[in-house]
Amino acid sequence: MQGNSEAKSLNEMVVGLAGNPNSGKTSMFNNLTGARHQVGNWPGVTVEKKEGRHVRDGQVIRVVDLPGTYSLGAFSEDEAVARNYILSGEPDLVVNIVDASNLERNLYLTTQLLEMGANLVIALNMFDEAEKKQIKIDLEAMAGILAVPVVPTVAVRNKGTSELVTAAVGAAGKGPGRTFRIDYGREAEPGIARLEKALAAVQTVKHLPARWVAVKLLEGDENIYGRVMQSLKAGDIVKLRDEVAAHIESMTGLDPESLFADRRYGFISGLIKETVTRKSTTEDRLSISDRIDRVVTNRFLGMPIFFLSMFAVFQFTFALGDPLIGYVEEFFEWLGEGAGALFTNELIASLVADGIIGGVGAVLVFIPPIFLIFFAISLLEDSGYMARAAYIMDRFMHRLGLHGKSFIPLIVGFGCNVPAIMACRTLENRRDRMITILITPLMSCAARLPIYVLFVGAFFTAFQGLIISSLYFLGIALAIMMGILFKRFLFKGEVSPFVMELPPYRVPTLKGVLIHMWERGWAFIKRAGTIIFSVVIVIWVFASLPAGVEFASRESYLGAIGGFLAPVFTPLGFGTWEAAAALIFGLLAKEVVVGMFGVVYGIGEDRLTSAIQTLWTPLSAYAFMVMSLIYIPCVAAIATIKRETNSWRWTGFAMAYSLVLGWIMAFLVYQGGRLLGLG
Repeated sequence: MQGNSEAKSLNEMVVGLAGNPNSGKTSMFNNLTGARHQVGNWPGVTVEKKEGRHVRDGQVIRVVDLPGTYSLGAFSEDEAVARNYILSGEPDLVVNIVDASNLERNLYLTTQLLEMGANLVIALNMFDEAEKKQIKIDLEAMAGILAVPVVPTVAVRNKGTSELVTAAVGAAGKGPGRTFRIDYGREAEPGIARLEKALAAVQTVKHLPARWVAVKLLEGDENIYGRVMQSLKAGDIVKLRDEVAAHIESMTGLDPESLFADRRYGFISGLIKETVTRKSTTEDRLSISDRIDRVVTNRFLGMPIFFLSMFAVFQFTFALGDPLIGYVEEFFEWLGEGAGALFTNELIASLVADGIIGGVGAVLVFIPPIFLIFFAISLLEDSGYMARAAYIMDRFMHRLGLHGKSFIPLIVGFGCNVPAIMACRTLENRRDRMITILITPLMSCAARLPIYVLFVGAFFTAFQGLIISSLYFLGIALAIMMGILFKRFLFKGEVSPFVMELPPYRVPTLKGVLIHMWERGWAFIKRAGTIIFSVVIVIWVFASLPAGVEFASRESYLGAIGGFLAPVFTPLGFGTWEAAAALIFGLLAKEVVVGMFGVVYGIGEDRLTSAIQTLWTPLSAYAFMVMSLIYIPCVAAIATIKRETNSWRWTGFAMAYSLVLGWIMAFLVYQGGRLLGLG
């Protein structure tokens, strides 16, 4: 994977951060880079790539945050990206973030990094939690056995970061220490040595550590096998590999992969015995996390607590955000009037005031609740509760015959459907992955939130949290329902098992929560400044043409487009050209629905809210929000579905079924409400 990142400058050191999920890797990355980082994708794959810079005494350190993995077997895209980047030779050093309170599990990745020949520094993170558990670690002894620097850190409190940087700079200057090797036993070692010798002539793997390649070949690593098969001597090497593997299995009763894993864990066990002491107790004591989990993951209390937690998030968001919206509205109303008065040309004044400020401003007025909801969700994530929510839903979804791991992308979908769809790659089974990709867009992303806030503010001021919670839970319920139908009729088969890790509860740090809030909120602002800015100008043009018609009238091109499709939505309670046009342009980005209303009606509480209250009733408003939740995903999500499924057929199916489902649900809400006398 050569050339994954930008070229290295002369005075630059490149450091890769590797570690298990929930080891504190993200907190350490934020400590090192602050807000000075960029997010994108690794070239050729959909795994997120995060880079940033840290400067120490004139030394520029480029920090590359590798995907969190438990091992480097390259069975998933995450593992392949991390492994290939380390093997590329680009990083001068790898900092391995290890959870000091859970060494047995975390050190497995460490052994694999050392076997690869990586120049390594170990950050024993969460050192304070290890001390609370009365775990004493002999740092010097561990560093001596592994022959790499070992630094204690507490990333959430930014402790040990400076010492870690010092150790990293020193280690990068020295290069890798002595060769690390695990003794795989007399049954395996002679065969490994024979393979090493044979592989020396294979050009496609010559740049890689020979012993590591031999071990991976015996483990059945498809990537290494593919490289070896490009050699003219591939047949001889594969034959030798098969002989060695058969010998190992006949002598030990284990295939090479199982034997090697056992030996690695045996080494880890020995290392811990030599370097770690735990205070013995007469009886096992439940940790604080265990005590909390007895309540929040209880089979009867778990689901109600989850629903109450999400309801509390929305109540918090709107209790604080609603008053702030008014101030932002007043600002953009003043800005629009002032900007319009600056231009004598009526057309330009309309473009600036009605188009740009009216459209983009109508979206940006919802910055307060957007940032607040990201703040609240970040609190739940950093505390460890969101992992419990996934665990609770995992049990529930398994009863329905769905894969519990599917709920993780669904939770990600609360922020944005695009990374949520990409997160489906963690599902190893294609059937489970396809089902999850198809149902993930039903989750209510942050882009839909401005639509909800607009209508809830106009009709449901006394029940804001309740109404918006109902939409989020409706999305979850529909996703589960459609998942069951897809499994029964489109993707039949057994559900593969899934073991979910529950990290310990932690007190979130204000800095960490604010960074997460800012990253997500800033992404929303950038969309408003780019995609939405462009789209509202297009909307303004359609609302202004043909020349001579009243701006944003039924006779404009915008009115004609909306009017043509309005009858389709009449049975849903919002058969106006404005509603139809908003939904059409909302395919480009869901926030554009509000942006279009801002262009047509203007912004400011009196103008926009009055127009909404004139054209909608509370029942039709709720039906419109349901339609906005369910109907066709935005173009970015559609493109991601195409990329992840590699099929226009399934992409078209995802668009078609969501449109039909949205229409049916909005119809049931509106017509059912009328039958109940709610119209």
